[in-house]
Amino acid sequence: MSQTIKAVVLAGGSGSRLWPLSRQQLPKQFLKLDGESSLLEATIQRLQPLVEKDDVWVVTGEMHASGEAYTELAAYNQILEPVGRNTAPAIALAAALLMDQTEDDPVMVVLPADHIIKRPEAFRTVLQQAVAVAKTGQLVTFGIKPDRPDTGFGYIETADDGAEADSPALPVKRFTEKPDAATAEQFLAQGNYYWNSGMFVWRASVILEEIRTWIPELDAVLQNMRTAWKHGENWQEVVRRNFADMPDISIDYGVLEHSQRVSLVPCDIDWSDVGSWDAVYEISTADEDGNVLDGDVIAIDCANSLLRGKERLLAAVGLKDIIVVETADAILLARRGDSQRVREIVDQLKARGSREHIEHLTVRRPWGSYTVLEDHDSGYKMKRIEVTPGQSLSLQRHQHRSEHWVVVSGTATVTRDGETFTVSKNESIYIPIGVQHRLQNRGRIPLQIVEVQVGEYLGEDDIERFDDSYGRIK
Repeated sequence: MSQTIKAVVLAGGSGSRLWPLSRQQLPKQFLKLDGESSLLEATIQRLQPLVEKDDVWVVTGEMHASGEAYTELAAYNQILEPVGRNTAPAIALAAALLMDQTEDDPVMVVLPADHIIKRPEAFRTVLQQAVAVAKTGQLVTFGIKPDRPDTGFGYIETADDGAEADSPALPVKRFTEKPDAATAEQFLAQGNYYWNSGMFVWRASVILEEIRTWIPELDAVLQNMRTAWKHGENWQEVVRRNFADMPDISIDYGVLEHSQRVSLVPCDIDWSDVGSWDAVYEISTADEDGNVLDGDVIAIDCANSLLRGKERLLAAVGLKDIIVVETADAILLARRGDSQRVREIVDQLKARGSREHIEHLTVRRPWGSYTVLEDHDSGYKMKRIEVTPGQSLSLQRHQHRSEHWVVVSGTATVTRDGETFTVSKNESIYIPIGVQHRLQNRGRIPLQIVEVQVGEYLGEDDIERFDDSYGRIK
């Protein structure tokens, strides 16, 4: 039996409950909420040395891999989803690729990218126990012992007779969706219920067998995909063409709630799924007044509040049990205990056709970043664009806007309609509608320009690319 251990990190969620910091194009797994590393980076770091970085595969959306998270994701093996399809298709696809590409039957560690674990050493100990159980053919889940009757988690009931004497795992009786408050109180009192952490370990062949048994419609699409890439087709192109045909279903609902091969390893690892701003408050260090302050904050006579001000001074007087999160284009105000409802704000923003749930005013790109300075309905938009030394934007054109570029720092190399121009600080250049152009920074310092767009339509999707260094041409 193979001893190879691979990790699959699921990084495709939207993180809507952590709006306004988390946005559709840069969700919470790519944010630094607890320390100097993003949640994704911290997830992969805590696997080492049991699983090295080269043995980690990150499942994420195509939008993230070619957009704001490009630089971070480029360091890892990637499986790109053209559309979101929940956890069962992502796990099935990863298991099949690991089986077919390694010609092995590896043990698969499946982890969400957006969890915080304060005791990484304890996590690695439990992970080793779970790997040992998984090698016997079990589907192993990590169970968190509840310390409160939380209604925000699913629960797992374990058998009363407990584990076998030589096993760290408990047999699983059933999975329960997020309960109401009274049921959660009952689960806590009963003692044999655990929070469902969404972390799993199993052999790749075993989870594929169970998916074939319990979700045959998913397996049918997967087998067609495997046939195609085994006949020499590029596997990522096969995924792009077929992934949308897979059913939208979670691995819990599709397999684990039915399988007779599920075991649970109890964990005491100081775990949080960081599913809300209340959770961020709970994992953070508060001052003597119970306040968690982050950024340029003045708090007078405030208590038990989360005050996060990053873009400007945040001043608060007399706040109690309040959450305030400030960004350049939005401010969230909520009572502590109500932050799960932030997703309702995101739903309203979607219904209004707004952009504040999609991206920030400053947007990271593989080549650098841009910041929207002004955006008017009267037909113009102003941006500050920064290009990293040695990087370039795609060769592109726009059908609905012209662009005026003024260099304020560094030196720009501009290709326009086949000609190349060098544009220095305090100089400018004009890009007419429909003309192919490219912006490059061949210098050693960041290139900064102010861009004025003029046109009837100024959306970011008015880009036709002809050449690109970052794989953004379909």
